[in-house]
Amino acid sequence: MIETPFLVDQHCHGVLRRELGLGTFEARLGRTEGPPAPGTTLFDTQTGFAVRRWCPPLLGLEAHCPPARYLARRRELGALETGRRLLRGSGITTYLVDTGPPGDLSGPGEMAAAGGAGAREIVRLEPLAEQVADTSGTVESFLANLAEAVHACAGHAVAFSSVAGVRHGLALAPEPPGPGEVRGAAGRWLAGREAGGELGDPVLLRHLLWSAVASGLPLQLHTGLGEPGLRLDRTDPVLLTEFVRATAGLGIDLVLLHGYPHHRQAAHLAAVFPHVHTDAGAALARTGVRAAAVLAEVLEQAPFGKVLFSTGARGLPELHVVGARLFREALERVLGTWVAEGAWSRTDARRVARLIAADNAARVYGLE
Repeated sequence: MIETPFLVDQHCHGVLRRELGLGTFEARLGRTEGPPAPGTTLFDTQTGFAVRRWCPPLLGLEAHCPPARYLARRRELGALETGRRLLRGSGITTYLVDTGPPGDLSGPGEMAAAGGAGAREIVRLEPLAEQVADTSGTVESFLANLAEAVHACAGHAVAFSSVAGVRHGLALAPEPPGPGEVRGAAGRWLAGREAGGELGDPVLLRHLLWSAVASGLPLQLHTGLGEPGLRLDRTDPVLLTEFVRATAGLGIDLVLLHGYPHHRQAAHLAAVFPHVHTDAGAALARTGVRAAAVLAEVLEQAPFGKVLFSTGARGLPELHVVGARLFREALERVLGTWVAEGAWSRTDARRVARLIAADNAARVYGLE
């Protein structure tokens, strides 16, 4: 066995506090922009099968039980007890919680209490700017308040995250925008923005990225799949190459999230640039029984000290369970095979497993 007693989920979200019906559960299960096609179910996916494999036993049911029976048991236990059992059954010891997505999601404190684990906050830049805009009347006050908000968040968060790739695409100009450029973009955005409107202006997105860089905290960048509404061609990590070069030597760490199906490109950037790290885990829940193949492809190129585990889970505690269980199973299969073939020693395999599962995240985010 290649054990991972500590598991740091270096990027996830809270879970829904309310009870879920079939439609809501399936929408969260598939992270789609609508319901499944008529006559189909999102349980018939790799993620759906993984949920039915790993989660029912944690709620007192047999593995692979029918979805209707599983959801009935979920309602019987209630949202709080279901979340507690699932999170504690995931084996995750620390959650780094991105609090940016909308919805009635639990925060880091609630995740820690429910999961019997540690938890810290990751602040998402774009919703932070939108919250500041809602309470700022002028361009000058918006920019001043935004700078103050970023500084305040840097005092308690372990990292910033950005969905610039989803909002606009990763092919942004790599250099920081000038003050006049930022004021002009802010004026146009505020003038045309309705209350609650999302930030997608490329100049302001760059301003947010460089504000985060100036804070010194690690910066997580969403790439590949992971967010509804994205265009996959705009989230290829290779598009970040010039920004990565521009941030080299500034003393900050960049973490490329999700990656899949561009995980090999993300691994390449982690191999080339000392301050770049790549995520291994969030893609595994999507690929299910093929998770070991995806993990092996990441480990083809990325240095083992630059690969970090995450679930990327949001809304359903089941996704934390699936992400963690599939990661551990894939890690055991990949590294165990290399040990059995004589390519690796068991001692090295265990050391690398600990690096990916927890130690790399502890180093990058300054965790105890």
